Amino acid sequence: MDNKDIIETNKKYWNEHADLWFGTTALPEYGVYFPTEDDLHLFGDIRGKNMLEICCGSGHSLLYNAERGAGELWGIDLSQKQLNTAQALLKENGYSANLLCAKMEDELDVPKDYFDYVYSIYGIGWTTDLQGTLNKIASYLKKDGTFIFSWHHTLNYCIAWSCKDRRVVVDDNKLVMSKSYFDESYFKMPVHDSEIVLCNRKISTYINALAKAGFFVEQLIEASDDTALNSEGELDLKAQKAKMLPLSFCIKARKM
Repeated sequence: MDNKDIIETNKKYWNEHADLWFGTTALPEYGVYFPTEDDLHLFGDIRGKNMLEICCGSGHSLLYNAERGAGELWGIDLSQKQLNTAQALLKENGYSANLLCAKMEDELDVPKDYFDYVYSIYGIGWTTDLQGTLNKIASYLKKDGTFIFSWHHTLNYCIAWSCKDRRVVVDDNKLVMSKSYFDESYFKMPVHDSEIVLCNRKISTYINALAKAGFFVEQLIEASDDTALNSEGELDLKAQKAKMLPLSFCIKARKM
């Protein structure tokens, strides 16, 4: 599939299934079984700060920042259905934001050298042009502005429970490599009654692209939360996996 087809496939999924993800993986959460903003304090004091969210989804992260005194709020998303939901959520809570239905890869009608923060909670990994997207994000930020994003950890898609006769086997508590860590090709994933298309990039790919875009990486967090790490007895599969490897990662970077 070319990039246009990938984007259209993912856009179709989100327009048709947005309601199923209402309020999921949004600030203060960065990911499943992952430390939250309450633990990490990556944003700090955002009162009066101009903030842009990439892949703003249902608007819950925008609302989180609005309630903490953020200044001007902007959000972009591929799905108009998501933006309609975000607009309604903000309005019913007495807030508003500049919302754009657009691809993050495109040249956007967004002010340059303007934002104190650009952030994305489980959104950046959808891009079909990582370097181009990060270059654009850098152009939106003021000098010394902050970029924060989270995404699936690369190992999460490389390592799976061992399987026998097409069944997931967890009795022996073993995980196996199911795909190469170095394989950054796109793959289709069935979700609900549809499918999405993703690319499983190496952590170094993100770090190097950030450096090339003019960012200094201040923090890279690879972790599982206490719920997974300290739980005993019966756990769901994700929690069991999170005891052994990070399911998500988060990066805080500063524009040089």
